[in-house]
Amino acid sequence: MLVNSKQMLDNAVAGHYAVGAFNTNDLEWCHAIMLAAEETQSPLIIQCSMGAGKYQTGYKTVSALVHAMYDALNLTVPVSLHLDHGSYDACLECIDAGFTSVMYDGSHEENFDVNMKNTAELVRICHSKGISIEAEVGSIGGTEDGITGTGECADPAECKAIADLGVDMLAAGIGNIHGLYPENWTGLQFDVLKAIKAEVGDLPLVLHGGTGIPADQIAKAIDLGVAKINVNTELQVVWADAVAKYVRDGGVEKEKGFDPRKMLKPGTAAIQAKTEEKIREFGSADKGWN
Repeated sequence: MLVNSKQMLDNAVAGHYAVGAFNTNDLEWCHAIMLAAEETQSPLIIQCSMGAGKYQTGYKTVSALVHAMYDALNLTVPVSLHLDHGSYDACLECIDAGFTSVMYDGSHEENFDVNMKNTAELVRICHSKGISIEAEVGSIGGTEDGITGTGECADPAECKAIADLGVDMLAAGIGNIHGLYPENWTGLQFDVLKAIKAEVGDLPLVLHGGTGIPADQIAKAIDLGVAKINVNTELQVVWADAVAKYVRDGGVEKEKGFDPRKMLKPGTAAIQAKTEEKIREFGSADKGWN
């Protein structure tokens, strides 16, 4: 049975480690991420973006797959199924589909009041159903059409206002971006993180854009209250490299090498290995139900 994210993140705050939230895109990704969590005996948040949900024909398909695979693998660690960067409507769809956790990204709404209003309503709905909810203040940067934005640092006062609504975790922009970090990236803004932490207390904080952040900055962010770290691009990169190597090394020309199960196997193994590596880096290995 899947669980929501609240207890595992509260445990992470108390234990000074972070739980990895790894994005899934299809069956192979889900399989690899779950095996990594079981192998390392780590709590796991497996999350799906709106785009990945559409690619997999809908949130009900994603939910059915994750629930069925959890049972089929006889997992012994807690697993939460989380919506990543969801709109208000997407959150409602995922709640109906059987997700155990959702993220409402209100950072792109027309104003902060809309973010507050929608967050408050979703907190009420989620908590009435035993579902955890993540909110966001300060948009996370990223690359689009070849242009990289640094994102905006969150206002600590706005973070407190959202936290006071009763959310279970909070994503706040601190100079982090989605995708690969450019060479001129200036790093995480720890002064902003400290100010946010001072306002929200023990509320678990979420670091988006976990790919490519140096290990020392990850460790410092965890020390300052980050309890959930999102990883997506890094898994995409190792998957692509492994599958490309299979093709480059003539795997397709071998007997039945065109079988998709054979072609995708190296990529799946690469995802599992990278997920295990990140779990150990975040400090959640062997934490299981603790």
